[in-house]
Amino acid sequence: MLDSVLSQYSCRTHTTTILIQSICEMNSVKSITIIDDPQVHEDQHVHAVYDQIASHFSSTRYKPWPIIAKFLSDLPTGWIGLDSGTGNGKYLPLPADRLGSVLTIGLDRSRNLLQIAQHAGSEPGCLITREVVWGDILGSGWRLGAFDYTISIATIHHLASHDRRKLAVQRLLQAVSPVHGRVMIYVWAVEQDELSKRSIPTSDTDGPDHYPLTGEDVFVPWVMSQKQHTAKGKFKNDIPSSATSKEVVSTAPTLAAEIPVYNRYYHMFAKGELKQLTIQAVEGLGLMVGSRESANAKGCRGVEIIQEGWERSNYYVELRRWVS
Repeated sequence: MLDSVLSQYSCRTHTTTILIQSICEMNSVKSITIIDDPQVHEDQHVHAVYDQIASHFSSTRYKPWPIIAKFLSDLPTGWIGLDSGTGNGKYLPLPADRLGSVLTIGLDRSRNLLQIAQHAGSEPGCLITREVVWGDILGSGWRLGAFDYTISIATIHHLASHDRRKLAVQRLLQAVSPVHGRVMIYVWAVEQDELSKRSIPTSDTDGPDHYPLTGEDVFVPWVMSQKQHTAKGKFKNDIPSSATSKEVVSTAPTLAAEIPVYNRYYHMFAKGELKQLTIQAVEGLGLMVGSRESANAKGCRGVEIIQEGWERSNYYVELRRWVS
């Protein structure tokens, strides 16, 4: 009897190990080469994916990044802005310390995420409706200078070519006031911190501090949790106690195979790449890069880089437009 129990325990432990190994393989980040048209690639590996995982994804995205929260908190009362690629709208209710002092309109391509964003910050018994718009971050649906500020958080890294990423930065700059408009951009970094679950493969490490000179195109898998999958009728029972050793072991790959995995496309930015992209975008619009004080004539238009850096596996840049 004891041998039988120990045998089943051993088989279950072995099965669990196999299942964990299979899931770890699902979670691994893989380098890719884009051979499709960038728009087609994004449609398949970004837009379609987020519509599928919207609810599960939203449940994991609820805490604002401190630098972004401070950016929104420092804005003058009465300003109106755009969250381009708003996702589940977690930044729409901010600033938390001055509720309602600014109005942020959320834009996204995922209708399912927008349905969540529309009521971001709502509490039980108190439904709040936000301003959200279905659209593309590369679109030009606004008049020039319509907003006081724009933010783009974890969005531009989903664009599958350098030119499209540059255009996205230009759209943010064009959307804000040429006199005082402010812009905040966040993207995922090749350089991940110790708390990150991701290890980014790099093909070129000739850059500063042994980091790559250019970013990496990768697939970052989104693995649906067992709880989410159970809700859809999967994993109702554990491995039956009557299963033989071979049956138990062979069940693990089957269970792993039943967990949906969605490959999301990311361009992981290298050190300095976001700043360089920003400079190219600014110069492409015929604007100066630098402070207003650097202008040598009246009526010059430009963009100042207020701050840029790395925070918790992300690169960020804050910009301000000006007219001399």
